Order: sequence, then C-alpha cells, then structure tokens
Amino acid sequence: MRLSTEKPNPATASIDKMSTLDMLAAINDEDRRVALAVKSALPEIARAVDTVVESLRGGGRLFYVGAGTSGRLGILDAVECVPTFGTSPEQAQGLLAGGQEAFFRAVEGAEDSEEMGGHDLRQRGFCREDVVCGIAASGRTPYVIGALRYARSLGAPSIAVCCNEEAPMLALADIGIAVDVGPEVIAGSTRMKAGTAQKLILNMLSTATMISLGKVYRNLMVDLRVTNQKLAERALRLVMQLAESDEAQAAALLSETDNDVKTAVVMARLGISLTEARERLRRADGYLYRVIDGLD
Repeated sequence: MRLSTEKPNPATASIDKMSTLDMLAAINDEDRRVALAVKSALPEIARAVDTVVESLRGGGRLFYVGAGTSGRLGILDAVECVPTFGTSPEQAQGLLAGGQEAFFRAVEGAEDSEEMGGHDLRQRGFCREDVVCGIAASGRTPYVIGALRYARSLGAPSIAVCCNEEAPMLALADIGIAVDVGPEVIAGSTRMKAGTAQKLILNMLSTATMISLGKVYRNLMVDLRVTNQKLAERALRLVMQLAESDEAQAAALLSETDNDVKTAVVMARLGISLTEARERLRRADGYLYRVIDGLD
C-alpha cells in the first residue's frame, strides 16, 4: 500500500535551510489544504453522524479507538462532550493503544496488537447497540483494525477515519472516511496535517451528533454541564439571554434547577414550576425549540 502520509513533500524539501518566517509560511501553506480535503469527505461524515445519532438515541455509546496522536484526539473529543453537551462520561469514550499511560508518553509497540483492540472494547462492555469509530492516519494500525473486526463480529456499526485512500481499515468499516491531505511537512509526521484533519472530522462528528440530539438551541450550548467558574458564568448569561431575565432572576432559576439551563429557561418563559418544566422538556425529547419557539 502506498501511504501518501509517508511520502516526501517537495514543497518543504529545503525547510531545514529556510528562515524561521519562511519555515512557518511553508507549514501554514500546507495546513490550508487540510480543510478543503476534509470538505470532500462531507457526505461520508454526514452518514457517520446519522449512524452515531441513531445509536445514541437507542441507548448506545460512541467509542473512539486509536493509537498515538489519533487515539489522543479521540479521547480529547470524547471528554469534551461532558462539559459542552452535558453527556455522561460513558456516552462517548476514547480507547488508546497502551492505555492511559500512552496519553502522556508513547508506549512502544502498543499499536501493533490486533487482539488488544478487541480486548479493550470487550473490557468496556461494547455491544451491538454501540458504535465504534476507528482513527488512524495510515489506516492500517493493527490495534484499530482489531477493534473494527470485533465490532463487525457483533454486528455493531463502525466508522473508519484515516488519511490514506487505500487503507485496509476502510474495507472493515460500514462507513469509511478517507481524507488525503497529501505528504506531511516533515515526511511521516502525521501529528501535523493528518492530525489536523482528524481533529476537524471528530469535531464535526460529535458536534453535529449533539445538535441532532437537541443539545444545542440555535447555536447555544444549552445542555452544558457547569463544572467550573467559566461555565457557571456562561450558564448565567444563557438564561439571562433566553429567558430575558436579569442576573438575580437567572441565578435564582439556575439554583432551583441545579444549573440546568434548559429547565430554567422553560420555567421563566412559560411561568411554570420546576416539575412541569421538566415534564415539558421530557415530552419534547429535550429539544428546547419544541417547547419555547413560537412564544415570541
């Protein structure tokens, strides 16, 4: 298999002799190609989003699986779903070859075991209602291939994200997302353009999924979980904006609802109790617009 990510890049063949400014300009020029490459894969990404939405609606979970940079990006995307969209830590999870230790320091050879890919999913209780998203720049990482094979053996939906169009992973997944970003600035350094492409794709996958599940109103993160002062202040601003209330009223509503922005907004806009607001949202499957749009 010819790996485009391993090829020398003629545009940066003399980068070791460039001035600092020219070096940075060369890197920036290459980075600009990434977004356009990802754009070409939007139909496949949309299919992946629809698959994840269906799984999560049915009580399933999303598992990102990868090694090295790819695995770390999966973990980053999964953990950010909790404060941003108010998900449980179990709903989106990241598995990294070599385990937690590998997040901070490379564990040599961890990615070379197909068996461990399936083993780690089994350890998390992965089942056919869940969905796995395998991530690998090369598209041939054994650990990720093992996870995809295990998902297939259970009949669970699977997604492959890679940066080579001839990747073996693509044949093992129900949905293949291959984004050819071309040779890296430093040949084989897939933490660069390939990593950027993967980050963009995972951001799209999780964000579009959560929007589809009603965790965003307009373009506001109304299901955020207040875990720090910054998010507490954001929740307060959201209630003030959407409920058209002053700071004191918004703070009181958030206190009564245990910092649940959507419930606080419904209580204020409809003039109803906490119990009734929660029931209205339950009947609307959590979609805030179904409860309050049309009131203006």
